[in-house]
Amino acid sequence: MNSQNNNEKPKLFTFTVPGKPQGKARARTFYNSKSDKMSSVTPEKTVLYENLIKTCFQQKYGQKRFSDDAYVVANILAYFEPPKSISKKKREDMLTGKIWPAKKPDSDNIAKVVLDALNGIAYHDDTQIIKLSVTKAYKEEAYLSVTLMELK
Repeated sequence: MNSQNNNEKPKLFTFTVPGKPQGKARARTFYNSKSDKMSSVTPEKTVLYENLIKTCFQQKYGQKRFSDDAYVVANILAYFEPPKSISKKKREDMLTGKIWPAKKPDSDNIAKVVLDALNGIAYHDDTQIIKLSVTKAYKEEAYLSVTLMELK
């Protein structure tokens, strides 16, 4: 039994991130002559998107998070807008799930940016994620839907 009965940890988080889903870009590694070492820098676009994910989570849940020993299941839905320059028929096929967004960003990079952004925010570390699902689809408006659930 949890020793924090009167301060029970949440078991489910679900939130959305507005805008076109992005993937985690590779860090740029270079030789830093000032420190005489190799250095890595995460691209600014990735840092900004991770901060947006953190902000969306914290606006809804504040400081709440899973316990450090929780097993977490993550379900990520990435919705993309159909291109403006397509036929009505193709647009309809995209919005009804006959055509899927098999395009960049890759599903694994979408998962990486979300899970890394929530490290220390929704859970202690993303090693706690024991099951992961990422689905890309088309919708009228682009956004990311994230559901995190504690596995019993």
